[in-house]
Amino acid sequence: MLNNKFYIVLSCLILSFNAKAQTLSLDEILSNIKENNPQLKMYDADIQSMDAVAKGAKSWMPPQVSTGFFMSPYNTKLWKADEMGSGMGNYMIGVQQMIPNSSKLKSDFNLMNAMSSVEKENKNYTINQLKALAKTNYYQWLVLNKKIKIADDNLLLLDYMIKSMEIRYQYNMDKLPMYYKAKSQYSALESMIAMLENDIFQKRIMLNTLMAREKNTAFEVNEIYELKDFNSIVLDTILLSKNRSDVKAIEKTMEINQLKIETEKTKFLPEFGVKYDHMFGFGQQPQQFSLMGMVNIPMPWSTKMNKANIESFKIKNESLNWQKQMILNEASGIISGMNTELTNLKKQYEIIQKSIIPSLKRNYDTAILAWQNNTGDLFAALDAWEALNMSQIDLLDKLQRILVTQVEIEKQLETN
Repeated sequence: MLNNKFYIVLSCLILSFNAKAQTLSLDEILSNIKENNPQLKMYDADIQSMDAVAKGAKSWMPPQVSTGFFMSPYNTKLWKADEMGSGMGNYMIGVQQMIPNSSKLKSDFNLMNAMSSVEKENKNYTINQLKALAKTNYYQWLVLNKKIKIADDNLLLLDYMIKSMEIRYQYNMDKLPMYYKAKSQYSALESMIAMLENDIFQKRIMLNTLMAREKNTAFEVNEIYELKDFNSIVLDTILLSKNRSDVKAIEKTMEINQLKIETEKTKFLPEFGVKYDHMFGFGQQPQQFSLMGMVNIPMPWSTKMNKANIESFKIKNESLNWQKQMILNEASGIISGMNTELTNLKKQYEIIQKSIIPSLKRNYDTAILAWQNNTGDLFAALDAWEALNMSQIDLLDKLQRILVTQVEIEKQLETN
Protein backbone atom coordinates (compact mmCIF):
# COMPACT_ATOMS: atom_id res chain seq x y z
CA MET A 1 0.00 0.00 0.00
CA LEU A 2 2.84 2.36 0.94
CA ASN A 3 4.63 1.49 -2.28
CA ASN A 4 1.53 2.36 -4.29
CA LYS A 5 1.24 5.72 -2.53
CA PHE A 6 4.91 6.39 -3.19
CA TYR A 7 4.51 5.72 -6.91
CA ILE A 8 1.41 7.89 -7.06
CA VAL A 9 3.22 10.81 -5.42
CA LEU A 10 6.26 10.32 -7.67
CA SER A 11 4.05 10.26 -10.75
CA CYS A 12 2.33 13.46 -9.65
CA LEU A 13 5.69 15.17 -9.15
CA ILE A 14 6.90 14.10 -12.59
CA LEU A 15 3.68 15.28 -14.20
CA SER A 16 3.82 18.61 -12.38
CA PHE A 17 7.46 19.07 -13.45
CA ASN A 18 6.60 18.37 -17.06
CA ALA A 19 3.60 20.68 -16.83
CA LYS A 20 5.87 23.52 -15.79
CA ALA A 21 8.15 23.07 -18.81
CA GLN A 22 7.96 26.36 -20.66
CA THR A 23 6.94 26.40 -24.30
CA LEU A 24 8.74 29.09 -26.29
CA SER A 25 7.78 30.33 -29.71
CA LEU A 26 10.43 31.13 -32.29
CA ASP A 27 9.82 34.87 -31.89
CA GLU A 28 10.33 34.63 -28.12
CA ILE A 29 13.63 32.79 -28.58
CA LEU A 30 14.87 35.33 -31.13
CA SER A 31 13.86 38.19 -28.82
CA ASN A 32 15.75 36.62 -25.90
CA ILE A 33 18.84 36.20 -28.06
CA LYS A 34 18.74 39.84 -29.16
CA GLU A 35 18.40 41.05 -25.57
CA ASN A 36 20.73 38.70 -23.70
CA ASN A 37 23.40 37.27 -26.02
CA PRO A 38 26.86 38.29 -24.68
CA GLN A 39 28.30 38.78 -28.16
CA LEU A 40 25.67 41.44 -28.89
CA LYS A 41 26.29 43.13 -25.54
CA MET A 42 29.97 43.29 -26.49
CA TYR A 43 29.03 45.21 -29.64
CA ASP A 44 26.85 47.57 -27.58
CA ALA A 45 29.78 48.34 -25.29
CA ASP A 46 32.11 48.97 -28.25
CA ILE A 47 29.55 51.29 -29.87
CA GLN A 48 29.08 53.25 -26.64
CA SER A 49 32.85 53.50 -26.26
CA MET A 50 33.27 54.96 -29.75
CA ASP A 51 30.40 57.41 -29.24
CA ALA A 52 31.97 58.51 -25.96
CA VAL A 53 35.28 59.23 -27.71
CA ALA A 54 33.47 61.30 -30.36
CA LYS A 55 32.27 63.75 -27.70
CA GLY A 56 35.81 65.06 -27.30
CA ALA A 57 36.59 65.40 -31.01
CA LYS A 58 36.40 69.22 -31.00
CA SER A 59 38.80 69.77 -28.13
CA TRP A 60 41.77 72.11 -28.45
CA MET A 61 45.37 71.36 -27.66
CA PRO A 62 46.30 72.29 -24.07
CA PRO A 63 48.03 75.65 -23.53
CA GLN A 64 51.74 75.70 -22.88
CA VAL A 65 52.95 77.65 -19.83
CA SER A 66 56.60 78.59 -19.44
CA THR A 67 58.53 80.35 -16.70
CA GLY A 68 62.17 81.17 -15.99
CA PHE A 69 64.91 83.75 -16.30
CA PHE A 70 65.02 85.90 -19.42
CA MET A 71 68.19 87.66 -20.62
CA SER A 72 69.73 87.53 -17.17
CA PRO A 73 73.53 87.81 -16.70
CA TYR A 74 75.36 85.00 -14.94
CA ASN A 75 76.84 87.58 -12.55
CA THR A 76 74.00 88.07 -10.09
CA LYS A 77 75.59 91.29 -8.84
CA LEU A 78 74.56 92.89 -12.11
CA TRP A 79 70.87 92.16 -11.38
CA LYS A 80 70.73 94.92 -8.77
CA ALA A 81 70.54 98.62 -9.53
CA ASP A 82 73.51 100.79 -8.60
CA GLU A 83 75.06 104.09 -9.55
CA MET A 84 76.21 102.50 -12.81
CA GLY A 85 72.82 101.33 -13.97
CA SER A 86 69.25 100.22 -13.21
CA GLY A 87 70.09 96.50 -13.12
CA MET A 88 69.99 93.74 -15.69
CA GLY A 89 67.84 90.62 -16.27
CA ASN A 90 64.20 89.57 -16.03
CA TYR A 91 62.05 86.79 -14.65
CA MET A 92 59.51 85.77 -17.26
CA ILE A 93 56.13 83.98 -17.18
CA GLY A 94 54.69 83.01 -20.55
CA VAL A 95 51.64 81.22 -21.99
CA GLN A 96 51.12 79.86 -25.52
CA GLN A 97 47.95 78.56 -27.16
CA MET A 98 47.53 77.08 -30.61
CA ILE A 99 44.11 77.73 -32.16
CA PRO A 100 43.05 74.79 -34.37
CA ASN A 101 41.52 75.39 -37.74
CA SER A 102 37.71 75.19 -37.55
CA SER A 103 37.63 73.00 -40.67
CA LYS A 104 39.99 70.55 -38.98
CA LEU A 105 37.84 70.41 -35.84
CA LYS A 106 34.71 69.79 -37.91
CA SER A 107 36.45 67.08 -39.95
CA ASP A 108 37.74 65.33 -36.82
CA PHE A 109 34.26 65.43 -35.28
CA ASN A 110 32.59 63.99 -38.39
CA LEU A 111 35.17 61.18 -38.50
CA MET A 112 34.93 60.24 -34.82
CA ASN A 113 31.14 60.49 -34.88
CA ALA A 114 30.96 58.03 -37.80
CA MET A 115 33.33 55.41 -36.35
CA SER A 116 30.58 53.51 -34.48
CA SER A 117 28.43 53.16 -37.63
CA VAL A 118 30.54 50.21 -38.81
CA GLU A 119 30.17 48.42 -35.47
CA LYS A 120 26.41 48.96 -35.58
CA GLU A 121 26.24 47.19 -38.93
CA ASN A 122 28.58 44.46 -37.68
CA LYS A 123 26.20 43.97 -34.77
CA ASN A 124 23.24 43.66 -37.15
CA TYR A 125 25.21 41.13 -39.20
CA THR A 126 25.90 39.07 -36.06
CA ILE A 127 22.22 39.28 -35.07
CA ASN A 128 21.31 37.87 -38.49
CA GLN A 129 23.80 35.01 -38.11
CA LEU A 130 22.59 34.18 -34.58
CA LYS A 131 18.96 34.27 -35.68
CA ALA A 132 19.69 31.88 -38.54
CA LEU A 133 21.49 29.51 -36.17
CA ALA A 134 18.59 29.66 -33.70
CA LYS A 135 15.99 29.08 -36.44
CA THR A 136 17.91 26.09 -37.78
CA ASN A 137 18.10 24.44 -34.36
CA TYR A 138 14.46 25.33 -33.64
CA TYR A 139 13.14 23.75 -36.82
CA GLN A 140 15.38 20.69 -36.42
CA TRP A 141 13.97 20.26 -32.90
CA LEU A 142 10.44 20.61 -34.29
CA VAL A 143 11.08 17.85 -36.84
CA LEU A 144 12.70 15.65 -34.19
CA ASN A 145 9.51 15.90 -32.12
CA LYS A 146 7.49 14.73 -35.10
CA LYS A 147 9.86 11.81 -35.68
CA ILE A 148 9.56 10.77 -32.02
CA LYS A 149 5.78 10.88 -32.29
CA ILE A 150 5.86 8.59 -35.34
CA ALA A 151 8.31 6.27 -33.56
CA ASP A 152 6.09 6.15 -30.46
CA ASP A 153 3.07 5.28 -32.59
CA ASN A 154 5.07 2.57 -34.33
CA LEU A 155 6.20 1.17 -30.96
CA LEU A 156 2.57 0.76 -29.95
CA LEU A 157 1.82 -0.89 -33.29
CA LEU A 158 4.76 -3.30 -33.06
CA ASP A 159 3.90 -4.08 -29.45
CA TYR A 160 0.41 -5.04 -30.57
CA MET A 161 1.81 -7.19 -33.38
CA ILE A 162 4.33 -8.91 -31.08
CA LYS A 163 1.69 -9.73 -28.47
CA SER A 164 -0.64 -10.98 -31.18
CA MET A 165 2.13 -13.22 -32.60
CA GLU A 166 2.84 -14.64 -29.13
CA ILE A 167 -0.78 -15.72 -28.92
CA ARG A 168 -1.04 -16.91 -32.51
CA TYR A 169 2.24 -18.86 -32.28
CA GLN A 170 0.73 -21.03 -29.58
CA TYR A 171 -1.81 -22.17 -32.17
CA ASN A 172 0.77 -22.52 -34.97
CA MET A 173 -0.71 -19.54 -36.74
CA ASP A 174 2.56 -17.54 -37.10
CA LYS A 175 6.18 -18.27 -37.81
CA LEU A 176 8.89 -17.74 -35.22
CA PRO A 177 11.30 -15.82 -37.55
CA MET A 178 8.65 -13.14 -38.07
CA TYR A 179 8.31 -12.78 -34.32
CA TYR A 180 12.04 -12.15 -33.89
CA LYS A 181 12.06 -9.75 -36.80
CA ALA A 182 9.29 -7.71 -35.17
CA LYS A 183 11.19 -7.78 -31.86
CA SER A 184 14.38 -6.52 -33.55
CA GLN A 185 12.46 -3.72 -35.23
CA TYR A 186 10.94 -2.81 -31.87
CA SER A 187 14.43 -2.56 -30.33
CA ALA A 188 15.67 -0.57 -33.32
CA LEU A 189 12.85 1.92 -32.79
CA GLU A 190 13.72 2.24 -29.09
CA SER A 191 17.33 2.93 -30.08
CA MET A 192 16.21 5.52 -32.63
CA ILE A 193 14.03 7.29 -30.04
CA ALA A 194 16.98 7.44 -27.64
CA MET A 195 19.10 8.98 -30.41
CA LEU A 196 16.38 11.49 -31.31
CA GLU A 197 15.94 12.49 -27.66
CA ASN A 198 19.69 13.07 -27.40
CA ASP A 199 19.53 15.27 -30.50
CA ILE A 200 16.72 17.28 -28.89
CA PHE A 201 18.84 17.65 -25.74
CA GLN A 202 21.66 19.08 -27.87
CA LYS A 203 19.28 21.52 -29.58
CA ARG A 204 18.01 22.67 -26.18
CA ILE A 205 21.57 23.29 -25.00
CA MET A 206 22.38 25.25 -28.15
CA LEU A 207 19.30 27.48 -27.90
CA ASN A 208 19.86 28.07 -24.16
CA THR A 209 23.45 29.02 -24.97
CA LEU A 210 22.31 31.51 -27.61
CA MET A 211 19.84 32.99 -25.11
CA ALA A 212 22.59 33.13 -22.42
CA ARG A 213 20.55 30.95 -20.06
CA GLU A 214 21.43 27.97 -17.91
CA LYS A 215 22.26 25.28 -20.44
CA ASN A 216 19.92 22.63 -19.02
CA THR A 217 16.91 24.93 -18.55
CA ALA A 218 13.90 22.89 -19.63
CA PHE A 219 11.58 24.25 -22.29
CA GLU A 220 9.69 23.01 -25.31
CA VAL A 221 9.09 24.41 -28.77
CA ASN A 222 5.71 24.80 -30.40
CA GLU A 223 4.81 23.01 -33.62
CA ILE A 224 4.18 26.13 -35.71
CA TYR A 225 6.07 26.56 -38.97
CA GLU A 226 5.46 28.14 -42.36
CA LEU A 227 6.44 27.02 -45.84
CA LYS A 228 7.48 30.16 -47.68
CA ASP A 229 7.75 31.07 -51.35
CA PHE A 230 10.66 33.19 -52.60
CA ASN A 231 9.88 33.00 -56.31
CA SER A 232 8.33 36.47 -56.27
CA ILE A 233 11.53 38.08 -54.97
CA VAL A 234 13.41 39.96 -57.67
CA LEU A 235 17.11 39.53 -57.02
CA ASP A 236 19.20 42.61 -57.71
CA THR A 237 22.20 44.24 -56.09
CA ILE A 238 20.15 47.23 -54.94
CA LEU A 239 17.81 45.03 -52.84
CA LEU A 240 20.71 43.09 -51.33
CA SER A 241 22.65 46.30 -50.62
CA LYS A 242 19.68 47.72 -48.73
CA ASN A 243 19.17 44.61 -46.62
CA ARG A 244 22.56 43.00 -45.97
CA SER A 245 24.43 44.34 -42.94
CA ASP A 246 27.83 43.12 -44.12
CA VAL A 247 27.44 45.18 -47.30
CA LYS A 248 26.29 48.17 -45.26
CA ALA A 249 29.35 47.74 -43.02
CA ILE A 250 31.57 47.91 -46.11
CA GLU A 251 29.76 51.04 -47.32
CA LYS A 252 30.15 52.65 -43.89
CA THR A 253 33.86 51.77 -43.91
CA MET A 254 34.19 53.45 -47.31
CA GLU A 255 32.44 56.54 -45.93
CA ILE A 256 34.83 56.59 -42.97
CA ASN A 257 37.80 56.31 -45.32
CA GLN A 258 36.44 59.28 -47.26
CA LEU A 259 36.18 61.22 -43.99
CA LYS A 260 39.78 60.24 -43.22
CA ILE A 261 40.75 61.70 -46.60
CA GLU A 262 38.98 64.95 -45.70
CA THR A 263 40.77 64.96 -42.34
CA GLU A 264 44.14 64.51 -44.03
CA LYS A 265 43.32 67.39 -46.38
CA THR A 266 42.70 69.72 -43.44
CA LYS A 267 46.31 69.16 -42.41
CA PHE A 268 47.29 71.21 -45.50
CA LEU A 269 45.62 74.26 -43.88
CA PRO A 270 47.57 76.64 -41.66
CA GLU A 271 47.00 76.75 -37.93
CA PHE A 272 47.33 79.90 -35.85
CA GLY A 273 48.44 80.51 -32.31
CA VAL A 274 49.15 83.27 -29.83
CA LYS A 275 51.96 83.67 -27.32
CA TYR A 276 52.08 86.10 -24.39
CA ASP A 277 55.10 86.64 -22.12
CA HIS A 278 55.37 88.89 -19.05
CA MET A 279 58.78 89.93 -17.67
CA PHE A 280 59.50 91.09 -14.15
CA GLY A 281 62.59 93.26 -14.47
CA PHE A 282 65.39 93.08 -11.86
CA GLY A 283 66.59 96.16 -10.09
CA GLN A 284 64.82 99.28 -11.32
CA GLN A 285 63.93 97.94 -14.74
CA PRO A 286 60.27 98.34 -15.76
CA GLN A 287 57.98 95.34 -16.21
CA GLN A 288 57.72 94.30 -19.85
CA PHE A 289 55.59 92.03 -22.02
CA SER A 290 55.70 90.25 -25.32
CA LEU A 291 52.60 89.42 -27.44
CA MET A 292 53.18 87.43 -30.59
CA GLY A 293 51.07 85.64 -33.17
CA MET A 294 52.15 82.31 -34.68
CA VAL A 295 51.21 80.29 -37.70
CA ASN A 296 52.03 76.72 -38.79
CA ILE A 297 52.51 76.71 -42.55
CA PRO A 298 52.37 73.24 -44.17
CA MET A 299 55.17 72.93 -46.70
CA PRO A 300 55.65 70.31 -49.43
CA TRP A 301 58.31 68.49 -47.43
CA SER A 302 56.04 68.35 -44.35
CA THR A 303 52.91 66.99 -46.10
CA LYS A 304 54.35 63.96 -47.88
CA MET A 305 52.86 61.61 -45.27
CA ASN A 306 49.42 63.22 -45.59
CA LYS A 307 49.45 62.85 -49.38
CA ALA A 308 50.50 59.20 -49.04
CA ASN A 309 47.67 58.54 -46.55
CA ILE A 310 45.13 60.08 -48.92
CA GLU A 311 46.28 57.87 -51.77
CA SER A 312 46.19 54.83 -49.47
CA PHE A 313 42.58 55.49 -48.39
CA LYS A 314 41.50 55.87 -52.03
CA ILE A 315 43.03 52.50 -52.90
CA LYS A 316 41.41 50.90 -49.83
CA ASN A 317 38.01 52.17 -50.96
CA GLU A 318 38.57 50.68 -54.40
CA SER A 319 39.36 47.34 -52.76
CA LEU A 320 36.29 47.59 -50.53
CA ASN A 321 34.09 48.33 -53.53
CA TRP A 322 35.29 45.15 -55.24
CA GLN A 323 34.71 43.24 -52.00
CA LYS A 324 31.15 44.58 -51.92
CA GLN A 325 30.56 43.47 -55.52
CA MET A 326 31.99 40.03 -54.71
CA ILE A 327 29.62 39.58 -51.74
CA LEU A 328 26.57 40.69 -53.74
CA ASN A 329 27.47 38.44 -56.67
CA GLU A 330 28.08 35.45 -54.40
CA ALA A 331 24.89 36.06 -52.41
CA SER A 332 22.69 36.35 -55.50
CA GLY A 333 24.14 33.08 -56.82
CA ILE A 334 23.55 31.29 -53.50
CA ILE A 335 19.98 32.57 -53.28
CA SER A 336 19.17 31.53 -56.85
CA GLY A 337 20.59 28.04 -56.32
CA MET A 338 18.84 27.55 -52.98
CA ASN A 339 15.54 28.83 -54.31
CA THR A 340 15.73 26.25 -57.10
CA GLU A 341 16.53 23.57 -54.52
CA LEU A 342 13.66 24.75 -52.32
CA THR A 343 11.18 24.52 -55.21
CA ASN A 344 12.37 20.98 -55.96
CA LEU A 345 12.16 19.94 -52.29
CA LYS A 346 8.59 21.24 -52.07
CA LYS A 347 7.61 19.17 -55.11
CA GLN A 348 9.16 16.06 -53.56
CA TYR A 349 7.47 16.82 -50.25
CA GLU A 350 4.09 17.21 -51.91
CA ILE A 351 4.48 13.95 -53.90
CA ILE A 352 5.42 11.97 -50.77
CA GLN A 353 2.65 13.56 -48.71
CA LYS A 354 -0.18 13.33 -51.23
CA SER A 355 0.69 10.22 -53.26
CA ILE A 356 3.31 7.91 -51.79
CA ILE A 357 2.27 7.86 -48.12
CA PRO A 358 -1.50 7.42 -48.79
CA SER A 359 -0.71 4.52 -51.16
CA LEU A 360 1.65 2.88 -48.66
CA LYS A 361 -0.91 3.44 -45.90
CA ARG A 362 -3.57 1.62 -47.91
CA ASN A 363 -1.08 -1.15 -48.70
CA TYR A 364 -0.24 -1.50 -45.01
CA ASP A 365 -3.91 -1.49 -43.94
CA THR A 366 -4.64 -4.21 -46.52
CA ALA A 367 -1.65 -6.32 -45.41
CA ILE A 368 -2.42 -6.03 -41.68
CA LEU A 369 -6.09 -6.81 -42.26
CA ALA A 370 -5.18 -9.88 -44.31
CA TRP A 371 -2.80 -11.04 -41.55
CA GLN A 372 -5.46 -10.54 -38.88
CA ASN A 373 -7.91 -12.56 -40.98
CA ASN A 374 -5.34 -15.33 -41.57
CA THR A 375 -5.42 -14.70 -45.31
CA GLY A 376 -2.04 -12.98 -45.52
CA ASP A 377 1.48 -13.44 -44.24
CA LEU A 378 3.01 -11.38 -41.43
CA PHE A 379 6.09 -10.84 -43.59
CA ALA A 380 3.99 -8.80 -46.03
CA ALA A 381 2.52 -6.78 -43.14
CA LEU A 382 5.94 -6.04 -41.67
CA ASP A 383 7.30 -5.16 -45.09
CA ALA A 384 4.36 -2.81 -45.72
CA TRP A 385 4.85 -1.22 -42.27
CA GLU A 386 8.58 -0.72 -42.88
CA ALA A 387 7.96 0.94 -46.25
CA LEU A 388 5.35 3.24 -44.69
CA ASN A 389 7.62 4.11 -41.77
CA MET A 390 10.55 4.92 -44.09
CA SER A 391 8.33 7.17 -46.21
CA GLN A 392 7.07 9.03 -43.13
CA ILE A 393 10.65 9.60 -41.97
CA ASP A 394 11.65 10.65 -45.50
CA LEU A 395 8.77 13.14 -45.50
CA LEU A 396 10.05 14.69 -42.26
CA ASP A 397 13.61 14.77 -43.61
CA LYS A 398 12.29 16.68 -46.62
CA LEU A 399 10.41 19.04 -44.31
CA GLN A 400 13.58 19.69 -42.33
CA ARG A 401 15.57 20.41 -45.49
CA ILE A 402 12.81 22.78 -46.66
CA LEU A 403 12.81 24.71 -43.40
CA VAL A 404 16.61 24.85 -43.17
CA THR A 405 16.85 26.01 -46.80
CA GLN A 406 14.27 28.72 -46.07
CA VAL A 407 16.39 29.87 -43.13
CA GLU A 408 19.51 30.02 -45.32
CA ILE A 409 17.70 32.07 -47.99
CA GLU A 410 16.37 34.44 -45.32
CA LYS A 411 19.89 34.74 -43.90
CA GLN A 412 21.25 35.66 -47.32
CA LEU A 413 18.42 38.14 -47.97
CA GLU A 414 18.49 39.40 -44.35
CA THR A 415 14.84 40.32 -44.65
CA ASN A 416 14.05 40.08 -40.91
